[in-house]
Amino acid sequence: KWIIVDMGVTFADDSIPGIDLIMPDPGFIIDKKDDLLGVVLTHAHEDHIGAVAHIWPELKCKLYATPFTAVLITEKFKEKKIDISSYLKIVPLNSKIKLGEFEIDFVSLTHSILEPNGLSIKTPLGTILHTGDWKIDPNPLIGNKIDEEKLKKIGDEGVSAMICDSTNIFSPGRAGSESDVRDSLLRIMELKTKRILVTSFASNVARMESIFYCAKKTGRSICLVGRSMHRIYKAAKKCGYLKGLIEPLEPRDAKKVSKNKILYLATGSQGEPMGAMNRIINGTHPEVFLEDGDCIIFSSKIIPGNEKKLYKLHNSLVKDEIEVISEENNFVHVSGHPNRDDLKDMYNWIKPETVIPVHGEYRHMVEHINFAKEMQVPNSVKVENGDIVRLYPGKKPVVYDKAPSGRLYLDGNVSVEEDSQSIKERKSLSENGILDVSIIIQDKKTNVKTKISYRGLPINENEEFLIGLEEQINKTARTFSLNNKKQETNIIDSIKIACRKYTKEKTGKKPVTNINLIRT
Repeated sequence: KWIIVDMGVTFADDSIPGIDLIMPDPGFIIDKKDDLLGVVLTHAHEDHIGAVAHIWPELKCKLYATPFTAVLITEKFKEKKIDISSYLKIVPLNSKIKLGEFEIDFVSLTHSILEPNGLSIKTPLGTILHTGDWKIDPNPLIGNKIDEEKLKKIGDEGVSAMICDSTNIFSPGRAGSESDVRDSLLRIMELKTKRILVTSFASNVARMESIFYCAKKTGRSICLVGRSMHRIYKAAKKCGYLKGLIEPLEPRDAKKVSKNKILYLATGSQGEPMGAMNRIINGTHPEVFLEDGDCIIFSSKIIPGNEKKLYKLHNSLVKDEIEVISEENNFVHVSGHPNRDDLKDMYNWIKPETVIPVHGEYRHMVEHINFAKEMQVPNSVKVENGDIVRLYPGKKPVVYDKAPSGRLYLDGNVSVEEDSQSIKERKSLSENGILDVSIIIQDKKTNVKTKISYRGLPINENEEFLIGLEEQINKTARTFSLNNKKQETNIIDSIKIACRKYTKEKTGKKPVTNINLIRT
């Protein structure tokens, strides 16, 4: 029997034009769905739940989640017009479920989102602890503290393997507390005399509550900007969080408030093209604008790979004489993942026989294995996507087989494979441009008339290029009997080759070429 822990997405970069989301290819488990007991979700970040609504229709199994995660999952299925209520099982915090021979105990942890859970998965042959994403926050401000006593008890009962977060394995010390960030943000805001705009991950509800707290303390009204920010705010309120806060203003009302009495909290902290921050900075947001002397606080980590677009945003702001505060020049963020001292505590509590590092790049997982050796863990297993690990009492754990694995791209609203024709064509279009040639064949004429258009080609002398291309088309066409319809495929292929060859000589590009034959 099988269980799935989490089903997330990653985000595409500019190398895959037109693609936003990348998901795991579920083909391996779809083949075994009759033996699939359910999907268990640790928390509500997109890299853990983002693929559920896309993949679940092919599985149609039970889903298990704590209340806050369940609210956000329900919203995702509503967008796809799927009623998930009969399949989605809400699990109370710190409680257990039984799926066949798997007894799964949800353990409250702390992270940069509400209700993060570790999973103690007890089987007849041993227990596995899956940490999910976590850190040790002594004062998380909202939600429960990490359940240290429960973790110690699980460790005392024996853990065959711990599947553990590797994200911050290179970071010494501790990840830090949300309460310290709140204090720092308040000190910063108390000195500001014009508009303040804070941008952060919408999912970080503790950070959201801190911004509300700072607004009240500094005598400012608060306004939420961005669809995700409103969605998370409503979900947290629905689950009984964010009590006793000042009411946020709508953007249309906020712009009437004097600049020293308003605080905005916006999405788009990573410079996402459609995020609220980008639209505000570019002046395309209908109701939120900034001017010189205002202050923007980027209260989030600069995710590796996003530096270029974020620094572009920062430069644009500074050029407009807007103050930029980020983790580079002030204390405005703490990570949601464990640093080395946090990991030491977890290892001391759990005392696993084996560690399987996850959540990180290859270099993170190799370093995590080195760390586990320092912590005297007897065994470690280095895994890649698709690896099947055998855990059995009295035997050394090993990767003993490989499951088919891969990625699916969400292209519009259609799932396609990595090597799909649509992506190949779009890449070629972005790199080489397009050439469109309509050829009009008139009866009993050896010459043809042409209509040529192109996009994305570096052509300076338009007329010269078109005359030369027409000559090549006519030259090629004269080698065929144009009135013989059986020759059409050969005519099109030969003219396409001639057009691409000529364009390559003149521009260095081989454009996507479309040939249309029109008979009059």
